[in-house]
Amino acid sequence: MIKDLREVYAEEKALLGTEVTLQGWIRNHRKQKEFGFIDFNDGTHFKSLQIVYDNKLKIFEEIQKLKIGSAIKVTGKLIPSPKEGQAFELSLINISLEGDCPADYPIQPKRHTNEFLREQAYLRPRTNLFNAVFRVRSIASYAIHKYFQDRGYVYVHTPLITANDGEGAGEMFKLTTFDLDNIPRTEAGKIDYKKDFFGKKVGLTVTGQLEGETFAMAYKKIYTFGPTFRAENSNTKTHASEFWMIEPEIAFCDLEKLMDIEEDMLKYVVKYVMEHAKEEIEFFNKFVEKGLIDKLNTLLNNKAIRITHKEVIEILQNSGRNFEHKPVQGEDIAKEHEKYLTEEYFKAPVFITDWPKDIKAFYMKLNPDNKTVAAVDLLVPGSGELMGGSQREENYDKLVQRMDELKMSKEGLDWYLNLRKYGGCVHSGFGMGFERLLIYLTGVDNIRDVIPYPRTPNNCEF
Repeated sequence: MIKDLREVYAEEKALLGTEVTLQGWIRNHRKQKEFGFIDFNDGTHFKSLQIVYDNKLKIFEEIQKLKIGSAIKVTGKLIPSPKEGQAFELSLINISLEGDCPADYPIQPKRHTNEFLREQAYLRPRTNLFNAVFRVRSIASYAIHKYFQDRGYVYVHTPLITANDGEGAGEMFKLTTFDLDNIPRTEAGKIDYKKDFFGKKVGLTVTGQLEGETFAMAYKKIYTFGPTFRAENSNTKTHASEFWMIEPEIAFCDLEKLMDIEEDMLKYVVKYVMEHAKEEIEFFNKFVEKGLIDKLNTLLNNKAIRITHKEVIEILQNSGRNFEHKPVQGEDIAKEHEKYLTEEYFKAPVFITDWPKDIKAFYMKLNPDNKTVAAVDLLVPGSGELMGGSQREENYDKLVQRMDELKMSKEGLDWYLNLRKYGGCVHSGFGMGFERLLIYLTGVDNIRDVIPYPRTPNNCEF
């Protein structure tokens, strides 16, 4: 009977002593004079299976020629294993080569740097580290959908091509069908976007939030989960030009209720991954981030702190620490501040609320002090900022006034403003970078290593 490793590990007691057929790849091949060992994996389970054979087999010499990376089909008997760390192994009966592999195959059974494996991104899922990373990515993705679907949220596919810069930061990738060597111009010498494909200036979306709000005004609770793009020339470990975002929008929801949802969702996903990717999480805990399991359990077992931006700056100023970036009221906080707050001062996740309006987006609700907005960032130990959200400004006049203050063009955003006129209500939402969540879940500290094919400045391979 043809099985896969997932089934074998799930049914090991029933299958011991029986013959099974498996199809997969050779991870390693240790050859001795009279016997040999093949480290076999088919991608369906994190653990591999040891295949043992000896020179009693007629095809012994042919088996010894099989190279690492080759695709094979094997039939054998599952038997208890004398090797420490594995309960069973496959005693080989027959084997066929399904796809050969040359001796210069890049993924040899030795330690490779993550930098080298980025250059071999099309092969790196075959290594233990990336096999674990991308399985957790799959499981976490499912957990996010399950959380929202089970709670009555509608999944909305917001456009990837858009004419609005949702964050107002001017970091959109521009999209055009123009011949770049012969761009049409107006009489004034400006680019004539009326002659472009969409008849206007468009780009790749930086957020699905604005369109998401329109659906929240119809369905009450919605979420988006898809790729977003930032033309930000940043080469940090946590920035990429293409990344995935989860963005729920909830009508009749204020900032306090929003924080409840953020914390509940995060704990649900973490718990789900820990339960459904046990081998992978144990691997990360042992080889990537020692103490990862303790960190995740601390999140699950503790309620997040809620504190204002003003109070945070005061804590930082009174800490006695000589921070590289001096904490200043009215200004943003730095990575070192996030680390101090979550890992030393509170030793817990932290919600920072009521941010200075001048460093936040135009759509956030203005607080009565006219200096801060009802915004919130969630900081977690080990990763810093994981989510950012706000209560949206539901007052038409105040939203227009804020856009005027920022000298923002309202052209093309009349529909967004009209939401405040046509049955608008108190509503809130947040965004979570999926890759940031994966960094937190796995301990892998570079965004380039938790996304299959990273797009960063000067890098768009594969």
